[in-house]
Amino acid sequence: MNAPQNVEVPSKLLSRRDLEFMLYEWLDVASLASRARFADHSRDTFDAALDTCERIAEDRFAPHNKKGDQNEPHFDGERVHMIPEVKQALDAFCAAGLMAAGQDYDLGGMQLPTVMEKACFSYFKSANVATSGYPFLTIGNANLLLAHGTREQIDTFVRPMMEGRFFGTMCLSEPQAGSSLSDIKTRAEPQADGTYRLFGNKMWISGGDHELSENIVHLVLAKIPGGPAGVKGISLFIVPRKLVNPDGSLGERNDVALAGLNHKMGYRGTVNTLLNFGEGKFRPGGRPGAVGYLVGEPNKGLACMFHMMNEARIGVGLGATLLGYTGYLHALEYARGRPQGRPLAAKDPTAPQVPIVAHADVRRMLLAQKAYVEGALALNLYCARLVDEEKTAESDDAKRRAHLLLEILTPIAKSWPSQWCLEANSLAIQVHGGYGYTRDYNVEQFYRDNRLNPIHEGTHGIQGLDLLGRKVMMDAGAALQLLGREMLATAKSARETGDAELGRWADALAAAVADVGETTRALWSAGDLERTLANATVYLELFGHVVIAWTWLAQAVVARRAIAEAASDDERFYRGKLQAAKYFFLWELPKTAPQHALLRSLDATCLEMCDEWF
Repeated sequence: MNAPQNVEVPSKLLSRRDLEFMLYEWLDVASLASRARFADHSRDTFDAALDTCERIAEDRFAPHNKKGDQNEPHFDGERVHMIPEVKQALDAFCAAGLMAAGQDYDLGGMQLPTVMEKACFSYFKSANVATSGYPFLTIGNANLLLAHGTREQIDTFVRPMMEGRFFGTMCLSEPQAGSSLSDIKTRAEPQADGTYRLFGNKMWISGGDHELSENIVHLVLAKIPGGPAGVKGISLFIVPRKLVNPDGSLGERNDVALAGLNHKMGYRGTVNTLLNFGEGKFRPGGRPGAVGYLVGEPNKGLACMFHMMNEARIGVGLGATLLGYTGYLHALEYARGRPQGRPLAAKDPTAPQVPIVAHADVRRMLLAQKAYVEGALALNLYCARLVDEEKTAESDDAKRRAHLLLEILTPIAKSWPSQWCLEANSLAIQVHGGYGYTRDYNVEQFYRDNRLNPIHEGTHGIQGLDLLGRKVMMDAGAALQLLGREMLATAKSARETGDAELGRWADALAAAVADVGETTRALWSAGDLERTLANATVYLELFGHVVIAWTWLAQAVVARRAIAEAASDDERFYRGKLQAAKYFFLWELPKTAPQHALLRSLDATCLEMCDEWF
């Protein structure tokens, strides 16, 4: 097979053709303009938003991605320093109104559908995942307060965030209590004026201290003395870096001190901090403690925080996807331009070398990357479309269905891209050969940046426990059953195309759905919770592979129906889609068979391993 001649990759951030295929040909996003909330929009306004984001990402975010990695933020004992390009990029982002892109008009927003907001933000994730971390956290912080805050809290803190004047964080983990939030020790002491004074330490706080904005709005989990033990005693507080006066002007520095920075393997441009609350370095009014404002009800803070955590989990999956995606496009360009070797049947050693994309094993690695990143992006955008359904669908039943699907897909949307788009980055390095392992090429940074995503916002293990221990069993298995019906409906559509190959993939997906049901029943038949959940991560992996197979079959149905009338460029695009779907069904989905067998055996090897045997 010869490499295509004169083929260009228009952008190494993201394929616009692929994005438009998913948005308009598969998810029918243009139809959302018929709903009242999005009535001012159309395909034209959606495309204009994508154009703007692609331009700002290319011009402002991408150019300093490597520089930010090589010159990470540093703390001189008084303030955090970082390269000026970070603020310049964020100023351009905010000036374009993108912080409020999905918000109501009265908040200065554009009322873009969530699926379009995430598609637009994809460009920034691809261009510079570290710099994009600041608006990512700020938008999530604001969304939580819009859902659970008071009108005064929204006016005081959310509006400045939407204007880009304040940035936001989430402060959950502590040095002695990482993911085990029931063990946090930060305390919030109630005051006579209705405020609280917070004392404690928070670890791994991204965006926790910087000079990029006028103020930083920390959302902090803490316990009110005398409350219930464990997670039932956790409350949520707004703790601003600087206090805000009644007229909206900034007051004195709150008692929130930067204790130090964490120096990471990748993702270096997003400053990551250890914060001390109430240590006395800054004492508002001369009284000890960091001033905080209760969000929602006392002891109900974790439920509020999950609003931001779930949004962040899907966002982490999207970030993992886009790092894999840009790595794939870099590898594709390199493979098309790097001459090396000759066809296996070539006898003349003086014949010109061929581009490495002509070699079958390189095409294998590129096809695997394509299957991983485009399958993951499909899942991410599908989940974003579900958010729009949950908020704006005409019937309560449609909203409930969207909510159930989001619940069960969230751990997959976070974890599957974090695992397999990281693998795509590994393959991108492999395609580059020795060059890929050097800092002269971008793919080594993409891998380092992406390695964080299987860790933060809940590790693979935590997502597995959430999926198997809670999501598939909630409401008597309602979400699992609904997802199964959705997958079988896609299989039915595939058979209706009359294409024999799609019919075989449809049968494989239907069998996979049945296997998931049988394995789930087998795991829960053990009568021993620890034994059931001991291999939850394997369950998560196989479940994720079935979900991605579903997204590929859905894309294949659209491609097969469109290909007959497609122009030459579109025909090549659709054939690429079908070939990637074929790869996933023949090379990836079969990997779940031994996982099913292992789980159904209720093996306890890992559970029974003793510490002293290591």
